[in-house]
Amino acid sequence: MHPNALLDSCAELVARVLRFDHPADAVVSHYFREHRNLGPRERATLAETAYTVLRRKLLFEHLAPSGSGARERRLAILGFHGPRDFLKSALNPRERQWLDACDAVRTQDLLERHRHNLPEWLVAPVKAQLGGEFWPLVDSLAEPAPLDLRVNIYKEKRAEVQADIAKKAIKTVATSYSPWGLRVVGKPALAKLDAFTRGALEVQDEGSQLLALLLDARRGEMVVDFCAGAGGKTLAIGATMRSTGRLYAFDTSAHRLDALKPRLARSGLSNVHPAAIAHERDERVKRLAGKIDRVLVDAPCSGLGTLRRNPDLKWRQSPEAVAELAAKQTAILESAARLLKPGGRLVYATCSILPQENEDIAAAFTQAHGADFVPLEVVEVLTQLKVPDAAALCAGPHTGGEYLRLWPHRHGTDGFFAAAWTKKD
Repeated sequence: MHPNALLDSCAELVARVLRFDHPADAVVSHYFREHRNLGPRERATLAETAYTVLRRKLLFEHLAPSGSGARERRLAILGFHGPRDFLKSALNPRERQWLDACDAVRTQDLLERHRHNLPEWLVAPVKAQLGGEFWPLVDSLAEPAPLDLRVNIYKEKRAEVQADIAKKAIKTVATSYSPWGLRVVGKPALAKLDAFTRGALEVQDEGSQLLALLLDARRGEMVVDFCAGAGGKTLAIGATMRSTGRLYAFDTSAHRLDALKPRLARSGLSNVHPAAIAHERDERVKRLAGKIDRVLVDAPCSGLGTLRRNPDLKWRQSPEAVAELAAKQTAILESAARLLKPGGRLVYATCSILPQENEDIAAAFTQAHGADFVPLEVVEVLTQLKVPDAAALCAGPHTGGEYLRLWPHRHGTDGFFAAAWTKKD
């Protein structure tokens, strides 16, 4: 595509994602369906340009007024993902001069808001947790997330799958903490790999893999993934159970569960039972009360731990929305806890970095149900599961090992939280 046409397309896509009518990934996917003539490189340029604008929105909006032309074009120029000489070939002399001036702006001369590119309501709680690590987190959030894969251990071994895909020039390294993970070097096309079609691999962030590992589901048990969504953790749990026992995948969205079906078919698992429920107090849930060995509650949350891959979330969420989510998280955790039999394990998790959705929910549950549920030290559980450097995964100002607390800048994963309890006999 000619540079001028590609820049015009970037500007059009940037304008669409900045309306915030829908999640950015859905907007990008819809745009690509409308423009099926786009090649892989053009798609990559368009998507990464849009996401870069979302990641650095406050800075770019600060710089854009000094330029000329339509606002979305100026933003697309600032966020353009590609060689500078290619971009400049699409610019007029005035635009090139303006871009050079923007490139010359020193980071240390910017206001904090133009450096961190976060909404002000989010800055205070993150700074309170991280202190001097706030800026390393900011730097990590400005970069795209890595691509992690999970090997289906029910079918194959990690080393064998890694060697197999290496023959297709797919370079990977074993993940640092998850025993099932491979981190892909670069961004190669993966969908048509034989390892995918035969069910040996799934795309799944290493942090998400650790949530499934923490549940530690065993052969023959009765297990519930209470907020299963598209089933990434469900499939990981089913593999640890070696396709034995019974694993229920509950979700209030039948549409999300539909996305699980083809993945489940590839996985070879026969113990997974997807079920759409109306709400957390559904009759299906009530019938299983007191019968379940292990329950994972990966609760609906703000998703603010996934800003590297979903940068629009910081502009689409609000303090009011987070407060509503916290109430929903409390209600879901309460209902899920009723499923446990004596001696059963309950895991509560989010992909948020806010204490309001994490430690506050866990502490309130412990206080309300201390007579029936004993908090587990997550660091001890992970150590028993032979997770390398487990203490580093549970360190921080709000936890001394009681909770899992993953951060992009520390661990290279999405931001995740998890707490665990055992129901008393």
